[in-house]
Amino acid sequence: MKDHLDLGGKIALVTGGSRGLGREIARAYAAHGADVIVASRKLEACEAVAGEVRALDRRALALACHLGRWNDIDAMVDTVYAQFGRVDILVNNAGMSPLAPSSHETSEELFDKVMAVNFKGPFRLGALVAARMAAGAGGAIINVSSTGALRPLPAVAPYCGSKAALNAMTESFAKEYGPKVRVNTLSAGPFLTDIAKSWPAAARERFANALGRPGQPEEIISAALFLASPMSSYVTGSLVRVDGGIP
Repeated sequence: MKDHLDLGGKIALVTGGSRGLGREIARAYAAHGADVIVASRKLEACEAVAGEVRALDRRALALACHLGRWNDIDAMVDTVYAQFGRVDILVNNAGMSPLAPSSHETSEELFDKVMAVNFKGPFRLGALVAARMAAGAGGAIINVSSTGALRPLPAVAPYCGSKAALNAMTESFAKEYGPKVRVNTLSAGPFLTDIAKSWPAAARERFANALGRPGQPEEIISAALFLASPMSSYVTGSLVRVDGGIP
């Protein structure tokens, strides 16, 4: 199993990699031998994670990118391929989940912003990288989604809808860019990342899932490694839930 999870010689691009689940995934990939590009809106935060990757004796690149804007994404892809020559693993992790008082009070600006970051951006980045992967040696794409796409909650329809679209994109891309490119969804449940600091204290300790609790950020690592590694060589177009068993 250790050999199957070896990412030595691989190049991984992780969006939203400066904090939360993205940071955990970037660090785990580096620990298993991959060089890592860390992309997010704030360069300083990306540089901090890139420093952690370099401390593991791996190459790293920090890039500031607005992941809802196609021009920014196009420029980022050009930079990555100019410096690394290829991408073997893409993790579409960047996302946002702002709250609105109600659906009828959700502004057009907020709706468009959520859809841009959670779906439009991953679509563009995924398509650009998948096309290059398919023309080259292949690769793996992991779209980080949410149980909100499977169990929608009130007042967050744009968020839930954007993640449901991301799930659909996974299946579409798996068929379009296979067999050399594997595309899967990692469906994350409640995790105690930075966003959980705003939760009520009880929600940080208990949750209505089979395990009765939210997850620790490092508990995303095993699934993220599995989907990126040869261990999942016959897995594509699939949705892997890491949510503690939400009913």
